[in-house]
Amino acid sequence: MVNNRKPSFTEEKLLRSQGYQLIAGVDEVGRGALMGPVVAAAVILPHDFRARWRNKVRDSKQLRPKDREYLSGCIREIAISVGVGVQSNEIIDTIGIAPATRLAMVSAVSQLIPEPQYLLIDYFRIPEMPLPQKGIVDGDGLCFSIACASIIAKVTRDRMVVEMDGEYPGYGFAGHKGYGTRQHIDCLRRIGPCRVHRRSFRPLREMAGQQI
Repeated sequence: MVNNRKPSFTEEKLLRSQGYQLIAGVDEVGRGALMGPVVAAAVILPHDFRARWRNKVRDSKQLRPKDREYLSGCIREIAISVGVGVQSNEIIDTIGIAPATRLAMVSAVSQLIPEPQYLLIDYFRIPEMPLPQKGIVDGDGLCFSIACASIIAKVTRDRMVVEMDGEYPGYGFAGHKGYGTRQHIDCLRRIGPCRVHRRSFRPLREMAGQQI
């Protein structure tokens, strides 16, 4: 499915008019999955770049896998800086998904060189970071920098989950990427959870006594 709505540079232009030049878009992928890590990405883009692929950028969920892969390479090539943060299913089970997501975002932003002056974040705010910031509801569909971060995060996590599919066959991770599809739930009921499942998530909690 392809969404015709294009994310814009409205937020970035407003911030630049206020004197901010290094603006990072930040987004996460994998919050709602039943297995694997939550992955965040942070991207600082040049303010006036020209590229044919710009018009193809959307919220990563609205793009086909091959388009995400293509755009991920384009974004990394042109970006001033890219950071990626990962928090494992063990961390998620220990501290909860929202704190783990913020930690992944902190890790991603901390990798950016030079340091950003302002953060545009999909939905969240990150109180652990002292930088000026704005959480934008549906930011990955509205804001170009956040959309680019969503693409980087999605491609990174999908690659990790495909590798996990090879290590833990039988669940179909490569297809559903760990989300709660009927196929995934049926596999869990049949063979139980494996090491990369999030035991704190329902329906995993309801299967706590099962082992593979």
